[in-house]
Amino acid sequence: MDAGTILSAATGLALLLMCAAFFLTAWRVVRGPTLPDRIVALDMLVATAIGFIAVVAIRTGFALYIDIAIALGLVGFLATAALARFVASRGLPGGEEEEAPPEPTRRRPGRARR
Repeated sequence: MDAGTILSAATGLALLLMCAAFFLTAWRVVRGPTLPDRIVALDMLVATAIGFIAVVAIRTGFALYIDIAIALGLVGFLATAALARFVASRGLPGGEEEEAPPEPTRRRPGRARR
């Protein structure tokens, strides 16, 4: 066994595992019960895509793919931060509204309660 055979087998296995991760994560995007679940799944899709690009860069030996993966990582981070800010400004996840505490009732001076 030479190094090329081991590298080819390792990259093939990595691509197979990342395909499984990609489909499982896509399932979470579709079935995610809440918006934050979907946002985390989309972030995971970006990370999986970066992994795909890195493995293809190793397999082909074309170093420009690494620069593309870095740019995708930056864009993915900014998108996740923007979506997290959107969810935070929107309120509680799941559409639940936070109840305001009841206002204290004022008692009139001079009158006793019976």
